[in-house]
Amino acid sequence: MKTKSKSTKSQTRHSGRNPQELKNFKLGENNTQYTTTYTPDLLEAFDNKNPNQIAWTTFVCTEFTSLCPKTSQPDFAKIFINYVADKKMVESKSLKLYLFSFRNHGDFHEDCIQTICNDLVKLMKPKFIEVIGEFTPRGGIAIFPYASASNSDKEFQELRKHRMMNYSPGKYSCDLSKVY
Repeated sequence: MKTKSKSTKSQTRHSGRNPQELKNFKLGENNTQYTTTYTPDLLEAFDNKNPNQIAWTTFVCTEFTSLCPKTSQPDFAKIFINYVADKKMVESKSLKLYLFSFRNHGDFHEDCIQTICNDLVKLMKPKFIEVIGEFTPRGGIAIFPYASASNSDKEFQELRKHRMMNYSPGKYSCDLSKVY
């Protein structure tokens, strides 16, 4: 009978996951390749160990950059992603690399936020998700687009409707003093 090595037992005990389960993720690689063209294939998901629970996960990206499709000038934003997972969750390093891939992507603010929402829905099929962009002013105008999606469960459709109808800039994002 084969036994696990001491380090494998220790890794499983501390992480609650089998090390083989995560071996193909970008996380932990010595050399990170940053793609500067929009690449949704960078996103990776892992199994949610608690799919029957309802729990929020929030990601805050304070350094999102894309390009204006008309002028090619850079646009800067903070991106907030709030979601309730179902069977899959997004791996955070893959999300960082994915968001970085917008660096030379020319699209309007609203389209970037909707694209991020759509790509995460395709990857994870969450119970609920919302993506908020807080773009810094250019030409004196700040733009705060919002996109959301839910599964077919009545409670999450109602949550989506409620949050959409009550959305206002800053309502579902956070004070960045909580981040820094």
